[in-house]
Amino acid sequence: MRVLYFGTYERDYPRNAQVISSLRRVGVDVRERHVAVWDGRRDNWRAGPGAAARLALAELRLLQRPRAEFDAVIVGYPGHFDLTAARRAARGRPVVFNPLVSLSDTFVDDRGRFRAGSPAARALAAVDRRALRAADLVVADTRANADHLAELAGSPPDRVEVAFVGAEERVFGPGWAPAEPFTILFVGKLIPLHGLETVLAAAREAPELRFRLVGSGQLEQLVRGRPPNVDWLPWVEYVRLPAELHRAGCALGIFGTSAKAQRVIPNKAFQALACGTPLVTADTPAARELLVDRESALLVPPGDAAALAGALRRVAGDLETAQRLSGGGRAAYEAHASEQVLGRRWRELLERELERW
Repeated sequence: MRVLYFGTYERDYPRNAQVISSLRRVGVDVRERHVAVWDGRRDNWRAGPGAAARLALAELRLLQRPRAEFDAVIVGYPGHFDLTAARRAARGRPVVFNPLVSLSDTFVDDRGRFRAGSPAARALAAVDRRALRAADLVVADTRANADHLAELAGSPPDRVEVAFVGAEERVFGPGWAPAEPFTILFVGKLIPLHGLETVLAAAREAPELRFRLVGSGQLEQLVRGRPPNVDWLPWVEYVRLPAELHRAGCALGIFGTSAKAQRVIPNKAFQALACGTPLVTADTPAARELLVDRESALLVPPGDAAALAGALRRVAGDLETAQRLSGGGRAAYEAHASEQVLGRRWRELLERELERW
């Protein structure tokens, strides 16, 4: 099978790199037709002055028909503006969209950059619907998110399938060996989805525990008023993240209370599981699709700092619990989210779409 991975997608973003790697692992010939717009930008939708012009020029370039022969086209993330060019490039072959997020969900409901019902919010929802409807198949990262995207687009449920995010295994692998003192690791963009307020409140509830925050973004001002048991590093190179995870006592997922937070499992959760690092994250419908409380992770109510502090004290104070979560988390990853498993899943979805064609 030959697949064209297509668009203005961020080439190094974990979802794109992992999908391409997983497909190649199961023998799919993946070619790329990529025009850079978002690459190298930590917040890829805030591309700064000139972004609209760069995107317009990129779309014109993408309209040029690719020379390579292929069986299907996958539009990578972020790719909501790429579907018109993708349909032209496909020349009648199936177009699969890997959106990862809804734009309106992200910028209106989660990050609050635009007011619900505003012209900007309505425009983003229209972009979402048009992109989702233009694809022959949409592949979401969880069942909860798939149901949301199908409802948003008004699409039949069988037009939106699921493949977990996983982790890029050329980078992330087993090796958990926690250093002293026990350190709780948070990695990620400082956005509402992650529940940074809850993490910092838990740090204040448990001043005897040591926290390490890695990341920057929208809520950076909260970190500047952090308690003394929280260290902050604004950025770590992607290839250094496994070393951070391997020496951490445990890793944090997300704890936000938005509707979006209920529907997603972030990259960093899969990366922690791949490394065998014990994971503590919010108890959500999405998390329950992959994780079992006290077996593969500790799950706590979203937004509950006291519950989070209590869970972290359990992991920090009981080596047997930490080791059980390490082994159980790695086992869940291998069973449901490894590159081999997800490569087979993506290939199965593509083959099914080709049979329909």
